[in-house]
Amino acid sequence: MLTLALRSLRHRATAMTATFVAILLGTAVMGSFTPLIQVALEPGTPSAERETLLILGGVVGAWGTVIALFSIVSTVGVTVRQREVEIGLLRTVGAEPRQVRALVRAETLLVALVAAVLGAAVASLTSRALLDLLQSGGVVSEQVAHSGGLTALAATVVLLLLVSLTAAGMAGSRASRGPATVVLSEARTGTGRLAWWRWVVAAVAVGLASSSVAMTMATGKDAADPSEAMAMTGSLGLVVAVGLAALAPLLLRAGSWVLRPLLGGTSGHLAAYNTSRRSHLLAGVLAPVMVLSAASVSILMLVGIDERTLPTGLPPEVVEGFETANLLNNVVTAMICAFAAIMVVNAFAALLADRRLELYRLRLLGATPGQVRGSILAEAGVVAAVGTVIGLLAAQATIVPFAYVRGEGLVPDAQLWLPPVLVAGAVALTLVSAAGATSRALRTTSGAR
Repeated sequence: MLTLALRSLRHRATAMTATFVAILLGTAVMGSFTPLIQVALEPGTPSAERETLLILGGVVGAWGTVIALFSIVSTVGVTVRQREVEIGLLRTVGAEPRQVRALVRAETLLVALVAAVLGAAVASLTSRALLDLLQSGGVVSEQVAHSGGLTALAATVVLLLLVSLTAAGMAGSRASRGPATVVLSEARTGTGRLAWWRWVVAAVAVGLASSSVAMTMATGKDAADPSEAMAMTGSLGLVVAVGLAALAPLLLRAGSWVLRPLLGGTSGHLAAYNTSRRSHLLAGVLAPVMVLSAASVSILMLVGIDERTLPTGLPPEVVEGFETANLLNNVVTAMICAFAAIMVVNAFAALLADRRLELYRLRLLGATPGQVRGSILAEAGVVAAVGTVIGLLAAQATIVPFAYVRGEGLVPDAQLWLPPVLVAGAVALTLVSAAGATSRALRTTSGAR
């Protein structure tokens, strides 16, 4: 099976690039922070530095891990979904479901192994750079030495391999489930119900966030420690966004139906049709847009509210603790936004590379390059609109309760200009990514003609 997987990968290197990049970046992000935990647990690390390193490696690293794993699962799933027609054809010529699943897992394992090892090599450098940055900023003393973190990096590689294989197994089971003719029909039309686990993830995430919001607004004002509200609400926007991202195909179909009257002309008609028909593939772009919008808006607004409403007369060590917390929040925001932005670009590149034959057929039917480009940009506009709106709604799970507890009411007193600016940046990133991927795809189809 590994020999067959190698031959298959040789002919689909472009299609597997998205999975390779996602796993490499995921390993680099996770591996940059997990060695800090190993450094903190070294016998010679002072107790004060140990707590700081554990917070950095545990809390910040945990959020980076969640986003990285989410992106890997999403990307691997989309990559397999793009092959459902091929898998359906394999079923029609006699391949058994277990053989199809084994082939998908073998291909994913080979790609994940190479990407994870390279990502660990990158992380070995970035983790040292991160510790040097903390020391230069006075967060950690110069006495702390980087021990290499080989154990932490090895654990990161193993975890990512397991996650990648699990994601490939889940996607492969869906693609090989049922009669071959039904699988082939669903692959061509993009139909099919959402998996049950998506509904469970969404329900658990929204339910936990709702209960935390209610508890914070009911008891937060009476808390003796002003940092409790931040601890309870800081991650809720991201939790809701990740939960709703599990329902991305359904949300995209609903959003495209709402926006359909605004999409006029030939390009708009094609965009509305393709967005609904390919929602299971475009969901791989929608999910990081949602996470990018929710994370940037919620955490930066949280930091702004905290800086405006921090009580006066606090001891210096308490103020320093708040400053460190805000520094960590900014680090988390930068890390998540950078990773999500790369995933948006990566997802569009993979999606358009898989649709080159479709674009070629449109050109043969008489569509001009401008019409094809306009259709893809309209699709990207729908994805950006739906993703940013849902991301803004998810961010309210952090903003509203924290602003209320800190005495600003349900609407913050300042920085209301920040969400529109961040949303505009997310929309621009999505459109630019789509434009670049479309230009490359059109050049390829022009050469094919």
